[in-house]
Amino acid sequence: MNKLVMAAVVAGISFNSMHSAPLPEAMADDVGVSQQRLAKLDEFFDREIESKRVPGAVVAIARDGKLIHYKAYGQLDPAKGSSMRLDAMFALASMTKPMVAVAGLTLMEQGRLPLQGRLTDYYPEFANMKVAVPRPDGSLKYQAQSSPIYIHDLYRHTSGLTYGAPPDSPDQVARLYPDFAVPPLKGDKQAFIQAITKLPLAHQPGTEFEYGFSTDVLGAVVEQVSGQRLGDYLASNLWKPIGMQDATFHLSTSQRERLAHPFPDDPLTGKPQEIELLESPTMFDCGGACAFATVGDYVRFGQMLLNGGELDGQRILGPKTVRHMISNHLGPEIKNKVANVEAHRAGFGFGLGVAVRISEGISAVPGNPGEFTWTGAYGTQFFCDPKERLIVVVGTAAPGEIRKYYREQVQYIVYAGIIR
Repeated sequence: MNKLVMAAVVAGISFNSMHSAPLPEAMADDVGVSQQRLAKLDEFFDREIESKRVPGAVVAIARDGKLIHYKAYGQLDPAKGSSMRLDAMFALASMTKPMVAVAGLTLMEQGRLPLQGRLTDYYPEFANMKVAVPRPDGSLKYQAQSSPIYIHDLYRHTSGLTYGAPPDSPDQVARLYPDFAVPPLKGDKQAFIQAITKLPLAHQPGTEFEYGFSTDVLGAVVEQVSGQRLGDYLASNLWKPIGMQDATFHLSTSQRERLAHPFPDDPLTGKPQEIELLESPTMFDCGGACAFATVGDYVRFGQMLLNGGELDGQRILGPKTVRHMISNHLGPEIKNKVANVEAHRAGFGFGLGVAVRISEGISAVPGNPGEFTWTGAYGTQFFCDPKERLIVVVGTAAPGEIRKYYREQVQYIVYAGIIR
């Protein structure tokens, strides 16, 4: 183990001794995971950091509600040479989405936000959106919506909204949309709604999984129904009740000092890279991409879901609601394109805010049907396996394509360590 990684791990152990861990701790072997095999994670990140492929990472693993691995590796900020710390703040990007889904479901449980509610009941502007159909000559034909966009469509990405694509993309509709981080950096919520409703839908609502701005719109609906800013609603109804101490849309000065930063250049391409949300405050609480948290915060969130909606006596959702959330909602009539987001998601469907494994095999990573998971474009990931009573959360600042490599390798190593 190189000196940098060893220093970070030692720092993590001392942090753990001075501060309470996010969950009760146990030895891995005592809950059926080989400590010797799990140590391969240390070797893996040692190699990757030594090769300058990733600045650093924080990894938390819990089984049976007990934390069995909680370590910091490498550097927090490669420009400053500071060591990674367990309380590092990570830009969650799309790992904001599952938390916003939970916010929406708390309103559903109150009878205030039904899945079959129409989006136009909250934002009438969406009624005017046409569906774009590409023609062979490269032009677009526009059709009226054959079905309205339902709140259900926002959770499962079947609204027809998409994300922006580069100018050389063959996807004519996606080229019209902005990048996922542009709206909250350039304007407020109303400007976002006005701009996106002037664009065409990529598909008829309810017909295809199309990853995009659906959860940003869901967050706006949560604000409309609750009468609160999204971050305030999440703080009151999720983050504070279960002790997610650092989860936020707006960083304090002390939290900024703990931000994990990427390399200035992509280690695969050599091209400049950045995480724009680290430096530029957002103008609204975008539900699809804009939250920050520690790995410790997120492992508490995942454990709450594994527990059926409760943690440390604080109930956020009912068990049946959680069961509905982590079930596949892409029926046979809906085109399943979840694997288009990441190739190793073959064999997955999508629930309410999370991908859900629906088949044995098929996927490039091991796991069990019922596993639910999602990732963030800046290098974060989480997965929960109810059958194994397992949750894994990884934080890295790796916004390039290499982030997908870490997602797969960590899952291989973790499952290889489960021996009973």
